[in-house]
Amino acid sequence: MLLSGLLEQISYERTHGFRDEEIAGIGTDSKHVMQGDLFVCFSGGEHDGHDYAAEAVAAGAVALVVEHELEIAVPQVIVKDGRSAATQIAAAFYGHPERKLKIVGITGTNGKTTTAHMLTSMLTADGKKCGNIGTLGIFYANKEVSPDLTTPDPSFLYKIFADMAESGVEYVVMEVSAHALYFGKTDGIFFEAAVFTNLTEDHLDFFHTMSAYAAAKEKLFEAGRSHFAVLNSDDEEGRKIAATCENAVCYGLENPAEVFAVDIRENFEGCSFVINLFDELYDMHLNMAGLHNVYNAMAAATCAKLLGVSVPVIAAGLAGMPRVSGRLEYVARANGADIFVDFAHTPDGLEKSLTALRRHCAGRLICVFGCGGNRDAIKRPIMGEIAARIADFSVLTSDNPRYEDPFDIILQIERGTRSVTDAYVIVVDRERAIEYALDMLQEGDVLLVAGKGGENYQEIMGVRHIYNDVTAIKKLLSGMRSPKNGCNES
Repeated sequence: MLLSGLLEQISYERTHGFRDEEIAGIGTDSKHVMQGDLFVCFSGGEHDGHDYAAEAVAAGAVALVVEHELEIAVPQVIVKDGRSAATQIAAAFYGHPERKLKIVGITGTNGKTTTAHMLTSMLTADGKKCGNIGTLGIFYANKEVSPDLTTPDPSFLYKIFADMAESGVEYVVMEVSAHALYFGKTDGIFFEAAVFTNLTEDHLDFFHTMSAYAAAKEKLFEAGRSHFAVLNSDDEEGRKIAATCENAVCYGLENPAEVFAVDIRENFEGCSFVINLFDELYDMHLNMAGLHNVYNAMAAATCAKLLGVSVPVIAAGLAGMPRVSGRLEYVARANGADIFVDFAHTPDGLEKSLTALRRHCAGRLICVFGCGGNRDAIKRPIMGEIAARIADFSVLTSDNPRYEDPFDIILQIERGTRSVTDAYVIVVDRERAIEYALDMLQEGDVLLVAGKGGENYQEIMGVRHIYNDVTAIKKLLSGMRSPKNGCNES
């Protein structure tokens, strides 16, 4: 596509040194620029893209989009906001594939991934061709793309949209993070439905206040952005959005809602309940434990019904849903104890997962967890206190320390743990921490390994080392398995 063709479709202030170059691709990271790319610069965040423009040109970029002119001899398009321009340019370059797809956006602190996979299963059961974009990766048309960000940057997101449309995908269910909303990554997308799960403390390293964090989430529910807003009426923020949203539909258990559940029965294997879906009653079964997953199921069912899926098909899609990796995932039984892995990495997430397991734990509840580095440090002692209060024993360990000393992070967690109990131990190496917990297990115990879920890496000093909690558990169990200890995997 010629540069002039792109400029006809976007907002810009002026050009400098214009030549009508043929644009082969869009780039925002100088390390990944290819010959013929248009490189888009923007300021803000950890880096300023203008500082890498010369590197991008040396790598093959034939033109730049900038917020101010640079001393570089290539055509430059000057825009007010580079991030906004990146979204407009990506959409135009790939022929506005978002207009060919029916897109559902799901936001919230916890539950986005599970709700997205539930809804995808329901739509697939109805015969619809679906794509899924989120924390666990991108899935569509028998293709799988490894995860990078929960919501990809526009240059990649629209490339994926284009291939989805070309592959016959009809519906896209995507997780929309607060950061993506703040930076406008999904601006210009009209959503068939926008779904809100909950708002609890997270990402305060970036947003600083809960009100700023909430404001980012609220952008998904602005007027004219979706046909329907599906909201959790049991969440204060959900009720706040519903009060100002003309197209709001609510689900919940404690407050008035169009969709709710009764006769909820839980065990380790999952949940059964009767859903009232717009006054239509139906028995539901979910192969996931925890009351929080009943909420996720209600959110997905509400959205599916609004999209035209019948209640029996919704029930079938929920019951037949493939396991969501690392979301209160049952891993194995060892020494008569049950072992779970969960992504819980916020105070609310950890409390909900531990509470769900506590209800059915006949012995001791043991928790292995840590907190990520270079992220919201305020939550570290809070999570330590939660684990100490609900679990019988905690093993404090490393998560993704990133550029922090993992022991320093653990000491901050320990402050909360120590305020409640001395029933804990510190084991910095995560695999050794899991091994310590496995050696403790007795008949009736339950072990929760929390924080990383389905992640396949551990990030240390900028390097992502291959690592997965489920894999580590199964490897350790295979080394201790014998007729007397009765270990078996799921």
